[in-house]
Amino acid sequence: MAIARILVDGYSLIHAWPDLHRGHAPHSAKARDALLARLTLYHDVTGTPLTVFFDGQGAPQGTPKAASSRGVEVLYSPPGKTADDLIERVAYRMQAYGEVLVVTNDIAERETVSASGAHTQCCEAFISEVEAAAGGMHQDLRTHNRREKDRWQRGSTHGPKP
Repeated sequence: MAIARILVDGYSLIHAWPDLHRGHAPHSAKARDALLARLTLYHDVTGTPLTVFFDGQGAPQGTPKAASSRGVEVLYSPPGKTADDLIERVAYRMQAYGEVLVVTNDIAERETVSASGAHTQCCEAFISEVEAAAGGMHQDLRTHNRREKDRWQRGSTHGPKP
């Protein structure tokens, strides 16, 4: 069965991916935006929907909530709850719709969601997947552009003259 949804511990993934927060704090809006941009690209390549969870208390007061898109949903935990609480709840409930993958470096969290039947992956392995998917997409685009350029050049030098 295919993965129905990937559940991501947002701050865990940001901390494991230094490129996302170079020059600014891991809990910054810039780091969150960089993460969401990479995950949106991953969704565009794979078609697998993702939900990214952030601890609501981790964001500074007045931080605007990131907008969700069709393929990448963004959720902040409410007061008194953690992102882990939400991930556990969603992982359990999503089992009825197919397999769920939880991405986090929190070992206790991975053990908890595994016990409920979800698959887990450490952040570093998922980062490698995201980067490979992006690299594959860029290669596909280069190949397509090269073909189109060749086709255009053949058409302009060998095609019928008006």
